Amino acid sequence: ASRYDLMNDLMSVGLHRVWKNALVSSLRPGKNRPFKLLDVAGGTGDIAKLLLERVGDTGEIIIGDINREMLGVGRDRLTDLGLVKGLRYVQLNAEALPFPDNSFDAITMAFGLRNVTDKLTALKSMHRILKPGGKVMVLEFSEVQTEWFRPIYDFHSFKVLPKLGELIAGDAHSYRYLAESIRKHPNQAGLKAMLEQAGFEQCAVRNLSGGIVAIHSGFKI
Repeated sequence: ASRYDLMNDLMSVGLHRVWKNALVSSLRPGKNRPFKLLDVAGGTGDIAKLLLERVGDTGEIIIGDINREMLGVGRDRLTDLGLVKGLRYVQLNAEALPFPDNSFDAITMAFGLRNVTDKLTALKSMHRILKPGGKVMVLEFSEVQTEWFRPIYDFHSFKVLPKLGELIAGDAHSYRYLAESIRKHPNQAGLKAMLEQAGFEQCAVRNLSGGIVAIHSGFKI
């Protein structure tokens, strides 16, 4: 957990920050106050930090993660920055979110859905706790759209990432799994169809960096 963000910077050459900013910029709370948001797989709190200004002084962000150590790192980091108001931390399982129906105005999930065993169940759980009119936004690795770039991307994924993991985090296996899990994750069309199957409407896909990652969004009508 303590090396997670450093590894993200090294793996993506800092691009993960651009991708996360793109996710946050697509959230437009409007004048609904108080605005309540759940960040699933919120880990070290980087998405919540970016979102705080958007939800406003009366808004609330719940950072949820299955990993207690990640939540601890996020809580310590945001507290050290003086970011306490409007934040809550909950250890949870994305497949069975522990909140009442129609509880949230928006749900974000960045680089977490890929690691969920039953993705459709998790999406249905998100749909259940969203308020009517609420929006879900999922930032996740996807399918590279440019043919010539795929061999380069594969080399980086299967050769470079495990070495970085071994050198920086002392864990080559997790970063080998990362590359494998990306290939097994639904591509853009597949995840959009899964969102629709979970009950979301007006679903859309926005590719970033040639499809290395994509933002999927949908509404509960």
